[in-house]
Order: sequence, then structure tokens, then C-alpha cells
Amino acid sequence: MSQAASITIGSKIRVSRVRDRIPQNLVNLLKADPSGTVTDFRTVDGKGIGVVVELSNGSTCWFFEDEIVPA
Repeated sequence: MSQAASITIGSKIRVSRVRDRIPQNLVNLLKADPSGTVTDFRTVDGKGIGVVVELSNGSTCWFFEDEIVPA
């Protein structure tokens, strides 16, 4: 069972890594504060689950389930 099974909407998480290229402003934000709150889920690649996270500056971004860990 994946760790994401224990993550629900409202869970506090920490972004542990990012697989894809992301904008520099997002890199800077995650370096300063990699924590956030799960606000939703989305299907990615037709088989995986993406986790939508509200970050410390109020913006939202989605991450693959293996890019986050419980805070």
C-alpha cells in the first residue's frame, strides 16, 4: 500500500522531491518552505494519483504521490 493511502484532504504534507522541471519561483518557494495542505486529488497519466497542495504562499500546485510525505 502506498503512503498516499494515509493522506487525505486537509492533511499536512511536505514536498520531498519533484520529478519534473518546475518554474524557478516554485523552486524558491519549496526551498523556503516545502510544507503545504492537501486540497484535492487528480488522476494523472490515466493510472496514477496526483495530489493538489496549497502551499505557504496560498498558491496551489499538484504533485505525484511519491513526491510528498506526511508532515
